[in-house]
Amino acid sequence: MRVLFNTYPVAFDCPGGGEIQLLKSRAALERAGAEVLLYDVWQPQLRAVDVVHYFSVQGGSMNFCGHVKRLGLPLVISPILWITPENRQQVPWGEVHALLHSADRILPNSVAEREQLVEAFQVDPGKFTVTYNGIDASFAEPADPSQFCQHFAQPRPYLLCVGNIEPRKNQLRLIQASAGLDLDLILLGNVRDGHYWDACQAAAGAHVRYLGCLDHASPLLKSAYAGCSAFVLPSTCETPGLAALEAAAQGAPLAITEVGCTREYFGEFACYADPHDEASIRQAIVAALARPREARLRQRVLDSFTWDHTARALLTAYQQARDAVCGG
Repeated sequence: MRVLFNTYPVAFDCPGGGEIQLLKSRAALERAGAEVLLYDVWQPQLRAVDVVHYFSVQGGSMNFCGHVKRLGLPLVISPILWITPENRQQVPWGEVHALLHSADRILPNSVAEREQLVEAFQVDPGKFTVTYNGIDASFAEPADPSQFCQHFAQPRPYLLCVGNIEPRKNQLRLIQASAGLDLDLILLGNVRDGHYWDACQAAAGAHVRYLGCLDHASPLLKSAYAGCSAFVLPSTCETPGLAALEAAAQGAPLAITEVGCTREYFGEFACYADPHDEASIRQAIVAALARPREARLRQRVLDSFTWDHTARALLTAYQQARDAVCGG
């Protein structure tokens, strides 16, 4: 099967979880025998593929997706959307409604996301195929926790937060909630919102270290997961947070947001926080610190949430989309 991937134009200017999802899905599909092309605006490949897979429902996406449907091609959309009070005003409701109703298959990252989209946009539940996010199998390989500490001269135990610096990832409240715990807080990620980062820096005490962004394939990132006392991601929403899955594969205790589909992925193996409540974030961190590194959590991720699992679900969805357009 030949599949064409596309997303909104500036997605890779400051890549995050959605962009990793796209690239890792492509690699896993190719391992499974599919051919995946990335859309080239200068040399469109639309007439040479079996299915078009579009990632995101950002404003402006209907221009491309509408053209795909006018050509009579099967269209699959990964919305990567969770509606919260914070982002509600930024969601282009009319366009998202049109996108979801025009798609032949819709691929949410969880059952919870599917249910929210069905209710919010009155979409036929039969159009959905849940495709869970995953990790590379390499993240489950045992890592040397000392490598990260030696490279960055990190002498003390530390909490780890991996994510772009922006309000959704909630680093400001995390900085405030983690003060006085006698642990360093290591922040890794690109600065996506400069003004927000200024506020984080103003609030940061001596316990906070920002180390920039590590390449996703860097062994230092895996070492950081292996060495942290707890992984903390108190975002205003997550679906479920790829970094949390990667940390879980190393067995790291998790203190993560309760908003989104995190419970669907991590179940009883994480400590959950209200991202709007500093005391709740602190309580989740303290609870996570009291937990041992969890082999059952690692196994849960390996059994259900790898990109190869995702690829199998994607291939099923692509065939369903082709059947809907061309007849099964």
